[in-house]
Amino acid sequence: MPSRPHHPDPAFATTLAHGLALLQCFRVGEPVLSNKELAERTGLSKATISRLTCTLAARGLLHYDNALRRYRLGTTTLSLGYPLLSSMRVRQLARPLMKALADRVGGSVSLGLRDRLRMVYVETSRGHEAIAFRPDIGATLPLLATAMGRAWLCQAPPAVRDGVLAALRHDEPAQWRAHGAALDQAARDLATHGFCLSRGEWQPDVHAVAVPMRDPIDGDVLVFNCGVPGARMTPRKLERDMGPRLLRMVRGVEAALRQP
Repeated sequence: MPSRPHHPDPAFATTLAHGLALLQCFRVGEPVLSNKELAERTGLSKATISRLTCTLAARGLLHYDNALRRYRLGTTTLSLGYPLLSSMRVRQLARPLMKALADRVGGSVSLGLRDRLRMVYVETSRGHEAIAFRPDIGATLPLLATAMGRAWLCQAPPAVRDGVLAALRHDEPAQWRAHGAALDQAARDLATHGFCLSRGEWQPDVHAVAVPMRDPIDGDVLVFNCGVPGARMTPRKLERDMGPRLLRMVRGVEAALRQP
């Protein structure tokens, strides 16, 4: 069971943090969890978990499934994220360009930002339904194994990046051992070509390129990626076709954002 060290800041609301940690336990493939499973994932006592799930259910953030005797996320969680998504003008500006590129390459084009030690999609467009990984808004992906994550790490301010890398080494040692060395090449690719690559290192049948936006939006570094199924790959398609096309698209989005 993981330990729960005391937070040094007296203004830190520990109970609120525990409630948020509980909500973050629900993932794709694990939509329903029992109090026991939540206790194992958070390191909190069963009594604390019971109080938290009762409160969160009363506020609509959790829903108790009587048949399964487990909790699932409640519909109120959707409304919490909507103001963020609707305020992101870049999504509306980029959407038609993303769709055109997805159709052109026969894959998917997505926009994401960092959420702790993962990237999360905030917009996506698919041009091919057979792609092995079909991204959707809210889906997350790892930082080190993906083109999108690598592009974020290469573009992020050094102080922020160093903190994230330290957390990855501590909390994701297997991911660090497998993919940490790829960051040097990713940095060279971004400096030389303007994009980062991943050749099936996360999803074996998906090859991807990613381009970070040059200027943060509301303090966040946003990244566009473009992925295609391995069956649609041709030699050097990432470097010669997809990467340059995605780079031109991102520069077009940046130019559109500068307009009134």
